[in-house]
Amino acid sequence: MFRIHVEQVLAKDIDAVFQAISDHARYDRFPGVDKSLLVEEGNEERNGEGALRIIGAGRLELTERITRFQRPNRMDYRIEQSSPLPVRHTRGEILLRPEGDRTRVTWISEGHVTVPLLGRVLDRVAERSFTKAFRSLLKAIERL
Repeated sequence: MFRIHVEQVLAKDIDAVFQAISDHARYDRFPGVDKSLLVEEGNEERNGEGALRIIGAGRLELTERITRFQRPNRMDYRIEQSSPLPVRHTRGEILLRPEGDRTRVTWISEGHVTVPLLGRVLDRVAERSFTKAFRSLLKAIERL
């Protein structure tokens, strides 16, 4: 099982950070992301609960559903499909909390790469890779 927990304080106000994190169709402006599509709009907000997005980075492609959307404090998601490796995603949360004119972001993702025999090794690789990617994305948001 992979468990990713990234916590970072950004020198940006909470509304700007939430807007950047929830703007699915513009993830391709972040380092390493070369594909970002909003496939289905959310129930009440374009990028809100129910929205379906596809994020691609190289050969990796994730189809994610927004399962909870509480502007500007929380966005939960679930990976519904992934390639080239299958993933059973059990938890995806992005929590934001204001700290003065800064924002504390806590990003949690958990799941399991469901490849027989290699799953545990691939979980460790995914954990390292996604931790690095989440940190990079948050640094890019701070520079916007």
